[in-house]
Amino acid sequence: MSRLAQLLPGYACNTFDYANRSASIEDGLPTYRDWIEVFRKSIPTFKSHALTDKTVPEDQREAAAERFAADFNAALDALLAHPSQPAPGYPASQPLNCFNLCRLREDVLHAAGFTDIFADVKAAESARALVLLPGVCAELDSHGSLAEQFGLALRGVFAGNIFDLGAAASAELHAAGGVSFAATRDQLLPRPWAVDDYDRVLALVAAAEQRTGTAAATAADSSAPAASEAAASASSASPAASFVPPGRPLLWRKAALFVDNAGPDVMLGMVPLARLLVKMGAEVLLMANRGATINDITAAELGPLLEAAAAAEPAGPLGWAVGSGRLRVVCSGSDMPVIDLAQLSEEAVAATADCDLIVLEGMGRAIETNLNCRLACDSLKLGMIKHPEVAALLGGRMYDCVCRYHPGATASAGEAMAQAVEVEVEVAGQGSGAGAAAGAV
Repeated sequence: MSRLAQLLPGYACNTFDYANRSASIEDGLPTYRDWIEVFRKSIPTFKSHALTDKTVPEDQREAAAERFAADFNAALDALLAHPSQPAPGYPASQPLNCFNLCRLREDVLHAAGFTDIFADVKAAESARALVLLPGVCAELDSHGSLAEQFGLALRGVFAGNIFDLGAAASAELHAAGGVSFAATRDQLLPRPWAVDDYDRVLALVAAAEQRTGTAAATAADSSAPAASEAAASASSASPAASFVPPGRPLLWRKAALFVDNAGPDVMLGMVPLARLLVKMGAEVLLMANRGATINDITAAELGPLLEAAAAAEPAGPLGWAVGSGRLRVVCSGSDMPVIDLAQLSEEAVAATADCDLIVLEGMGRAIETNLNCRLACDSLKLGMIKHPEVAALLGGRMYDCVCRYHPGATASAGEAMAQAVEVEVEVAGQGSGAGAAAGAV
């Protein structure tokens, strides 16, 4: 395994301090005991889905599911009793942090004979979301400016991220029948969010539009259907105009999006965001897991879904980008619901080496392990809070949003764009002043 090229010295995939948060600390914030109980609360969901895993013989499933529950409970009890020592038989359970507790749960699950207990629900939810994708993309396209589209796309990422069966609260929502993507997006908690760089991100996109004149072009394009109604009625069989990418990237040249869950999360949240980045002239990599974990999408699962999405709009941005290789799936090498950017596949490191934007999505990847991570290039961390313990530490609310933007430490396409626009505005202002003075003379 290899390090992401954009990592800076001192990187650690750990946002919250578990090990040093003892029960004797009386500040009202979560202790290591609370974090251990967070993982214990996931056992009922895992156990119920294990009973549906067709890779385990039906007559063995119940015993295997019971073994998982008993062994994981025992391992967590051992960590409660001795938080600085590994659980017996699981040396990788130390030090006590989110990454290692996720690894412990996966190890216990695999030892019981299970490999992909959420396979059926992932497939069903992804198929359902694929049908809705064209409508979501059409809605984004209907907004006049790229900044407006980007804002709606980010809200879609937050709405999709509620499909998370690794958190007890969102798992209960799904078991009760789930929630509508559109309703969730339209009813996000009011801002300011727990971490809220939303305006800053949209300002960068708006600056890119201002500098390139894309806003005017987009507005002109949006009026084109009305202007061509007569032609369309005369020849209703006329093919739709093919997508034409901008001559140069508007903002970011190449983006890597580390995706999270299957279903609406990736298909209605991250794929539309990737599509929008394509419209802005970027090459986009969808970074997905190698191995199955919870209801996270794998690279092997995402590839066919992306091909199907592209086939649904052959002349549109997805069809063009997938066909030209400007939008593709890359295996991250991970088999965890969190991610250590120092432990990626060689393929992932090579593919992302020249990226000037890294997007981490989801509570595990973006919030619990990499929220404070600065990179050499621009980075976005996007997700929805589904653990009350996380909400408490971030001063937020359950189902609050996290939108963190970090400009690159050594090179920032976003900051360069903002500075360029400031200079152009200043020069234009000086020119106007000179013109006015000349007119007065």
